[in-house]
Amino acid sequence: MNSDLSLDFLRVVEQAAVACAHTMGQGDNDKSDQAAVTAMRESLDTVPIDGTIVIGEGERDDAPMLYIGEKVGLGAKGKFPWGMLPAVDIAVDPLEGTNLCATGASNAIAVLAASSKGGLLHAPDLYMEKLVVGPSAKQAVSLDASVDENLRAIARCLDRRVEDLVIVVLERPRHAELIEQIRRTGARIRLIGDGDLSAGIAAAVVGTGVHAVMGIGGAPEGVLTAAAMRCLNGEIFARLVIKKPEDDERCRAMGISDPSRVYTSKDLASGDGIIFAATGVTDGSLMRGVRFFGDGTRTSSIVMQSDPPRIRFIDTIHVEAKKTARIRF
Repeated sequence: MNSDLSLDFLRVVEQAAVACAHTMGQGDNDKSDQAAVTAMRESLDTVPIDGTIVIGEGERDDAPMLYIGEKVGLGAKGKFPWGMLPAVDIAVDPLEGTNLCATGASNAIAVLAASSKGGLLHAPDLYMEKLVVGPSAKQAVSLDASVDENLRAIARCLDRRVEDLVIVVLERPRHAELIEQIRRTGARIRLIGDGDLSAGIAAAVVGTGVHAVMGIGGAPEGVLTAAAMRCLNGEIFARLVIKKPEDDERCRAMGISDPSRVYTSKDLASGDGIIFAATGVTDGSLMRGVRFFGDGTRTSSIVMQSDPPRIRFIDTIHVEAKKTARIRF
């Protein structure tokens, strides 16, 4: 996939972030999510691709736009003959952390990952057991190892004490035992209400103060995290959580023959040309949130690609179209 598309995808997540940032702190989850979805969908149709949503807002019957299987891009609009534009699979989360945006909490982001056709796993909307680590520890941990073994391995790789580690865990009743196991090792925990994708990115970037993400979260977010890990040289280990026969049937309907398989980033995001873009909606550990001022809007984003390997932290000022507009630092 042409890496020049990275700036087009940047524009898509910027527009989604700005749109939902207008609803920040208003306490209306649906309003925040709808603003992001609408803006992202409109922006995607201006990108020169023949795109297909493979991770999105749900199946066609449940989502009016950005549903799984929906065609997006200029190719879908009929602006170019079919076959002349690159075929691209796209995974989106227009607003990762809907509750965070609605309440004004940290780490809400707008996210998109893209790959050449067939390069992103069509993950069912189920839960997934996850372990996310940075480059130093990716060869030393296992989803089947105990919490104590994994944390000691991470500490050795980082030349730290276990007590110095910070592990991010979603604050959910299902994680009560996991939290207790982590605390018994002496490691520190950062409990978050939402946003395990942004936490996963932070775990792969030195200096964020996050050393791993553990626990069970959404499978679609796992695919997006995997795309980021492909660009950051980190790793995610993941396994689908099958609770009932219908879950197993849904997996097989989506082409997953072994639901108990442990996936890595290369399995979840196998494409040779991965592009990942995210814009902060509210302030976070890697990106600042959207800031509005009289003459424009300021956004903070990260854009990554796997081929060639490149990571950009981008600060953008979107200036109002008026002669008296002033730029603020």
